[in-house]
Amino acid sequence: MITAILIDDDANLRNGMKSLFERYAPEIKIIGEADSVETGTHLLKEQQPQVVFLDIHLGDGTGFDLLEEVQKKGVKLSSQIVFITAHEQYAIKAFRFSALDFLLKPVDPEELQKVIMKLKNIIDKNDSVAHIDLLLENIRKKVDNFKRIALSNADGIHLFDVSDIIRCESEDNYTKFFIKNNKPILISKTLKEYEELLTEHGFERIHQSHLINIAYLKSYIKKDGGYVIMADNSNLPISQRKKDRLQEILKTM
Repeated sequence: MITAILIDDDANLRNGMKSLFERYAPEIKIIGEADSVETGTHLLKEQQPQVVFLDIHLGDGTGFDLLEEVQKKGVKLSSQIVFITAHEQYAIKAFRFSALDFLLKPVDPEELQKVIMKLKNIIDKNDSVAHIDLLLENIRKKVDNFKRIALSNADGIHLFDVSDIIRCESEDNYTKFFIKNNKPILISKTLKEYEELLTEHGFERIHQSHLINIAYLKSYIKKDGGYVIMADNSNLPISQRKKDRLQEILKTM
C-alpha cells in the first residue's frame, strides 16, 4: 500500500478523489485529509505520507503557500507531491520544469493510473524531493523564463541549468540530453515535450531527431545536404524544411 493524504478545500472533490482511488488505484491508502494551508501544514507535521495529493487553490492560500509553510516550520518533507489543478498554464509549466506530477480537473482515471505507476517507481527508488525546492524557486520568482530544469530517469531526479544543455536527441519515445561537463542522460519523455519547454530558451528543432541550443552551435555546413557542428563536436543533419528557419536565425546573430 502507498500511504497518502489529500488536501483540497472542496469536500466533494476529496470524496470524488477517494472514489477514484477505490476504483482505479486501490493501492492508495488515504491516512488523512485537510482543507486549508493551516490544516494541511499541521497534518504534514503529524504524518509523513508517501504521497500528498495537493490542490493549488485552497481557502486560505495556495498549495505553494502550504509547501513554503512546511519548510518554514522546519518539517522535513519526504513525501512525493502530486498537484491537482485546472488548466493553469504557468503552474503546469513550472511542474514540467520541476519534474513534478500533476492531475488536471476533472481527474481522468487513465491519467490517475499513469501517475500512480510513476509514483510506485519513484517510491521504490526512494527518490529525492529536491525538485520541490526547484518548483518553489520558480514559483517565487513569478517569471516564465525558468533557469533550471529537473530531469527524472531510472537513476533519480537530476537538476541542471538550462543554459548548460547543449542539445537533445530523440530515441523513440525517449530523449537523450547532452549537457556540458556531464554524461548524456536518457529521459522517458518525447523530444516534442522538451521542444515545447525549451524553444523560448534559445533552442531550435533542426530535425525530427534533434533539438539544439543555438548558443552551442559552432558551424552550419551547407554541403552534403546541410548539417551543423555543435560545441560537443557532434555533426547533426538539418531537415529540408528547417533550413530556411535556421538561416534566418543565424542572420540575426
